[in-house]
Amino acid sequence: MTEPITITHSTEADAQRVWRLALLDDRRPPKGPALLAYAGGELLAAVGLLDGRAVADPFRPTADVVDLLRLQARHEEVAA
Repeated sequence: MTEPITITHSTEADAQRVWRLALLDDRRPPKGPALLAYAGGELLAAVGLLDGRAVADPFRPTADVVDLLRLQARHEEVAA
């Protein structure tokens, strides 16, 4: 992936987008707050901060994006 990735914390406004991504990925969405990865304005992946559950766009190369979100989650956990 050559597009810049933007990582944000989820808000209530993101719940529907995360739910749609989970349906697309045929997985349950993360519970509670999550880290989200966007590229080109599109949600690529989400990782739950409480349960570690990940959902990602199955039609894009997102394995590295999920790894990046998990790394950021661990970093935030250690810093807290």
